[in-house]
Amino acid sequence: MGYLWLAGAISAEVAATTAMKYSEGFSRLGPSLVTAVGYFVSFTLLAHTLRTVSIGTAYAIWSGVGTAAIAVLGLLLFGEGLSAAKVAGIVLIVGGVVVLNLGGAH
Repeated sequence: MGYLWLAGAISAEVAATTAMKYSEGFSRLGPSLVTAVGYFVSFTLLAHTLRTVSIGTAYAIWSGVGTAAIAVLGLLLFGEGLSAAKVAGIVLIVGGVVVLNLGGAH
């Protein structure tokens, strides 16, 4: 169940971060509210995750998958450039998450 909470926490964090971009420096009410609620939900679900998943593993997955997802959304939604360094970074993040899930962190 912990990993289900974690998936929800990641989804809420990615939605909140995306909304933050649309908030234009918190000058638009709707996206600003989505940002605030999204981060509240994300941290609440992350706290539930920590009941059954170790903090190192949970936080690494939450931050790593969230970072990789935001990088991809930056490409798709905001026309951000794709460089070899960005691709390498995303691959390293995903690789790190895989290693943690295979038993690299306890």
